[in-house]
Amino acid sequence: MTTKYQQGDVLEGKVTGVQAYGAFVALDEETQGLVHISEITHGFVKDVNEHLKVGDSVKVKVLSVDEAAGKISLSIRATEEAPAEQPKAAKKAPQARRRQAAPTVAHTDNDAAGFNTLKDKLQEWIEQSNREDLIKK
Repeated sequence: MTTKYQQGDVLEGKVTGVQAYGAFVALDEETQGLVHISEITHGFVKDVNEHLKVGDSVKVKVLSVDEAAGKISLSIRATEEAPAEQPKAAKKAPQARRRQAAPTVAHTDNDAAGFNTLKDKLQEWIEQSNREDLIKK
């Protein structure tokens, strides 16, 4: 392996193979590197095949060159601008609505069924644990 590729270089390459963990990209006739699945695009990638196929021409950035092992790590996402972040409050809104819609039922001593908050049940359990007639001897 020659040292003609350096960390930070941005190059054009051709996808030569697709695996579950990433894609192999030929940089020239003799050299190829790996684009790990996490470096394909911004965001989550479940299936590499949904983004790349053999023969695709891609722009890649060299992340690292390991001369001893003969490996080059590449990134496609490093050549793309990151998308604007989605507001996180939008994801929490459905949970808040569910909590507000939950029915509350008052606890009575002769109502064995129904919804009780943990606080209500805790007090009931404490009282039961103190009753002498329930303690096995």
